[in-house]
Amino acid sequence: MPFKPSLPDAKLIRNPGATSFVREQKAVASTDNTIVSTAITRILAAGGNAADAAIAGCIVQATIEPFMTNHTGTVTFLYYDAKSGKLYGLDSHGTIPSDLAPFKPVPPLTSGYSRPEMQPSGAIPAFMPGMKAIYEKFGSKPWDSLVEEAIYWAEEGHPVSSFEHLVNMYAFDFITYFPEGRALYMQDGFLPVVGSRFRNPELAKTLKALAKEGPDYFITGTWAKHFIEKANTLGWPITQEHMTATPPRWGEPVRYQHKGYEIAHLPLPQRQGVFCAVALGIIENIPGGDGPADSAEAIWAMAHALRLAAQICGFVNDPEIFDVPAATLLDPALHAQLAKLVAQSQPKVDLTKHVELTWGRTKMAAAGLPLGKEPPAKQPSGSCELAIVDANGNWVQMMNTLQSGGIPGQVVDGVPMVGSHATTGNLSSAIDTWLAPGAKMRSVIGNTIVFKDGRPVFSLGSPGNVHCTVPQVLANVIDRGMDFVEAVEAPRMLPLGEDYSLTIETRLSDATLQALTALGIRLQSEVSYDFHMGSFQVAWREKSGKLGACADLRRCGYAAGIE
Repeated sequence: MPFKPSLPDAKLIRNPGATSFVREQKAVASTDNTIVSTAITRILAAGGNAADAAIAGCIVQATIEPFMTNHTGTVTFLYYDAKSGKLYGLDSHGTIPSDLAPFKPVPPLTSGYSRPEMQPSGAIPAFMPGMKAIYEKFGSKPWDSLVEEAIYWAEEGHPVSSFEHLVNMYAFDFITYFPEGRALYMQDGFLPVVGSRFRNPELAKTLKALAKEGPDYFITGTWAKHFIEKANTLGWPITQEHMTATPPRWGEPVRYQHKGYEIAHLPLPQRQGVFCAVALGIIENIPGGDGPADSAEAIWAMAHALRLAAQICGFVNDPEIFDVPAATLLDPALHAQLAKLVAQSQPKVDLTKHVELTWGRTKMAAAGLPLGKEPPAKQPSGSCELAIVDANGNWVQMMNTLQSGGIPGQVVDGVPMVGSHATTGNLSSAIDTWLAPGAKMRSVIGNTIVFKDGRPVFSLGSPGNVHCTVPQVLANVIDRGMDFVEAVEAPRMLPLGEDYSLTIETRLSDATLQALTALGIRLQSEVSYDFHMGSFQVAWREKSGKLGACADLRRCGYAAGIE
């Protein structure tokens, strides 16, 4: 029977503003979209496992959220197989061909990508190679059944939320630069309005071929040929050999111990495991660092820990290309020494006057504090995290993203693309690659599964400043004992800036703000809940043995379950 949605459009649109959660379920899913979460639970209810549901959810998500992800970007995947007790990590990043200079077909624009270093380069798509790798290893349902629902949403269209319209406005110059982009995003001469249905009939045709021919349709099949032709026409001389030169890589997840838990992240060269280990290790060794999240002591410690962790991660590269000192980077003794640097570097005097004279004064709530300055320029907001646990205890934490795949700004057979923001050989860059055969891109993706006594107890991840938000939520849960909803809702921050500025969500007491200013921190104005600070998707095991899940209120997240 062909798929038909069970909910009216009004129920499918969920705007930011309230945390969604479910408790005491047999199986759960948390994503940033109601349609995606319900698509996942539909596959689970039909007997699919967590990997089947993840594939179907990703393909639907790339169909209904082209402003956040697409069918050519990056896929990463942590998977706990309950039967074997093994944990698997998949890295399917897009790649910049090692024998070609980075290709940037779109000039600097006024929205989203105005800084030259943010201009995306063309990248070989990795989404479908990732889907293929997951399906071949863990899939159990017929492939075409996992594509069925995506076809419906491409043909009939998905209802547009206010958040989707906001992001489209933000990236307007980029997504409408080429005629193909204007044809897709401005079908009636305007961007899709809130509440309307955004249809993509060309993508529907492509997805029907995908359902029939499998993932190879995008890798070596007709879509791949059309992609290569378009690239060559624009001056990017890629070949079919480039499409398969750097396949997805299964690797050993990064693991470390923290306060009786084992925390697991994506394999190297993904840097989030090292980043979190360093940040958590530092705050654990600073007096007050693991205290209440809204205290000046804890914020001081975390701000410095995030800054140092980002610097340390410059030593993380692809272990196939570099020697990577993984054991040293994960060594608690290193983290303790870094903590000493922070703890022994506090000012001896009240620096409030210094901040007033050098930073200016504005108002934050009624505090009248010396804040001043605007927050750093916002980064593009695309990427989607999924948390899934099936009734058999198979556990998925993964991301699909528009990042690092395709021709920037182009659309091929209904598939919009963004390309890659990776730098090439930059120590301090969060997203970086080396142009060497087989090299994998280093990125900040935060797929995380946490174990207790050898068994998963919760998992989490997020897009949106993911490089620094994952350790904050982990600390809230493990170090501070917050419940998962409280841990996700708590204020989040960026790393301390080199100018001693700190961007943090504004839900702090006057006393905390005054204490931070006295420490010399130049606080930056920020909204109460900033969607650039992430959209966490969390799943956990209840004390009863059943499951719970929640979805961040900062975007459009929705948690669903099967009772």
